[in-house]
Amino acid sequence: MNTLNLLRIFLPTTVAFLFGIGFTPFLTHVLYKYKMWKPKAGKFAMDGTPAEVFNRLHKEKEVGTPRFGGVIVWGSVLATAGLMQALWVIFPGSFDHLAFISRNQTWLPLSALLIGALAGFLDDLYEVRGAHGLRLRTRLFIVALAAFACGLWFYTKLGVSTVSVPGGMPLMLGPWFLAVFVAVALFLYAGGVIDGLDGLAGGVFATTFSAYAGIAFFQHQYDISAFAGAVAGALLAFLWFNIPPARFYLSETGTMGLTLALTVVAFLTDALGGGRGVVVLPVIALPLVATVLSNIVQVAGKKLLGRKLFRIAPLHHHFEALGWPSYKVTMRYWIVGTVAAIIGMILALL
Repeated sequence: MNTLNLLRIFLPTTVAFLFGIGFTPFLTHVLYKYKMWKPKAGKFAMDGTPAEVFNRLHKEKEVGTPRFGGVIVWGSVLATAGLMQALWVIFPGSFDHLAFISRNQTWLPLSALLIGALAGFLDDLYEVRGAHGLRLRTRLFIVALAAFACGLWFYTKLGVSTVSVPGGMPLMLGPWFLAVFVAVALFLYAGGVIDGLDGLAGGVFATTFSAYAGIAFFQHQYDISAFAGAVAGALLAFLWFNIPPARFYLSETGTMGLTLALTVVAFLTDALGGGRGVVVLPVIALPLVATVLSNIVQVAGKKLLGRKLFRIAPLHHHFEALGWPSYKVTMRYWIVGTVAAIIGMILALL
């Protein structure tokens, strides 16, 4: 295994972590100085009624803890990518292997990360100003539109219209590839509500992107691996300050950007990389999948059976309602997420 290739992955990961650690004191000062948190505590269920169980568990935590923590993540990734590119320009021939901004591998995930981050930033800004954020349908439309644009790039520019499946020929989707791409992005975005406990989302996303960094590395997609590694490093920096009691929340500027970027990375490590990046996504991102499915089951129970099947959805809050301390829920999710990521990597590389 080439030592230089390992350096191409681990150096951006480390640099992104250090950028995140360095950025945080400044961001913390700004967020607390301008009180960038929800002005009023409390959430509402999908039917418009107060979310009584959630409000009982978390009402006091929603006020006083700033949003915008995702700025640490995408800001550190962009700073790392920019630094590596600048070193390559200033010292050509010495740092060319470390520059991971490339048209065929990382333009798309970087763009997806930035588009989602900026849209989420706008939602957070509305939220802290007491405007309840962007409406759900608006956020879903933004995610769907960004995903469609990314899928269209795959379909028209990269010539991708298939998804790899285990033990057989790739599944030919044709134009339906675009619908599948958008559906995956929306599903992952729905899993972003996992950002509900201190440290939970940061740990889950860090293991997920680490797994894809490994998959891309073994598929010789080194720029994608470096990008995913930088995201993981930035998430670890965020997690350093998000461990209970959280200094800030990842919020929409983090989850929207991360889920869009994760969608793109999963498809880039599929047919283009000769792997199975999409089909193993439900395994690698198991905590996100469980989050979405628990919401679906809860709504179905209310509609079809007239009762809730969980005390509260999503699933991590259900465990809280059962009496588990939040730190226990978080750490067990980390364990499950790590094991699932390892299994998903193995399946992707078989």
